[in-house]
Amino acid sequence: MPDFGKSGSRQCHSRKYFYFYCKSKIVYITKNIATFLQSIPARVKLVAVSKTKPVEDILEAYHAGQKAFGENKVQELVQKYEALPKDIEWHFIGHPQTNKIKFIAPFVHLIHGVDSLKLLNVVDSEGAKNKRKIACLLQFHIAGESTKFGLNTSEAEEILNDPEFSELKNIEIAGVMGMATFTDDEEQIRSEFRTLKSIFDSLKNSHFQTNESFNVISMGMSDDYPIAIAEGSTMVRIGSKIFGERNYQHN
Repeated sequence: MPDFGKSGSRQCHSRKYFYFYCKSKIVYITKNIATFLQSIPARVKLVAVSKTKPVEDILEAYHAGQKAFGENKVQELVQKYEALPKDIEWHFIGHPQTNKIKFIAPFVHLIHGVDSLKLLNVVDSEGAKNKRKIACLLQFHIAGESTKFGLNTSEAEEILNDPEFSELKNIEIAGVMGMATFTDDEEQIRSEFRTLKSIFDSLKNSHFQTNESFNVISMGMSDDYPIAIAEGSTMVRIGSKIFGERNYQHN
């Protein structure tokens, strides 16, 4: 809050502004959570992307009924886990570094961005240390942009057919994840989401037919989630349409 020195009236005005700003922000977040939870199909899980957002904002979403939140920085995720209610379901949605998995292994609900057997080995090792099985999504590169991470289908088959993979007892492949191209071309976005749905169906039939836990298709964000849901998404990652635009100076 600004310090206006000896001017009591200006301090009072600042306090009132701060109060009404906070109140309007609470209403904004609460309304957005309610809108999403009521509008998306029951088969679709909402992950509120809370990266760079303060714990106060997350608490407002939590009290509005949202329990799943996504972070992409390990340090920030750990700090928020320690500060917030323990029934929150934390999703790691960034590209995880192998040397940082140990910090989130005790509590992370789902790791979205797995794209190598090396990473799966590390997750499995940390899961064993914590006596738990850690759920992961295989990330596929479906976009036209080369900057996005992810496997192609042959690389995924190589991982899943590797004898080393069958020895991993503390990981669970829960499904697939992918991000569409950032573009206004809805047909391109739709085509890319259809590709991921096709990959999921193929893997389900060839590797996970009897595994009921393989059921997640994580695709769709604030700008393209309606298309993703129409094309079969079971999990959407929404940030700005819940919390407002991000302030990257927060970090």
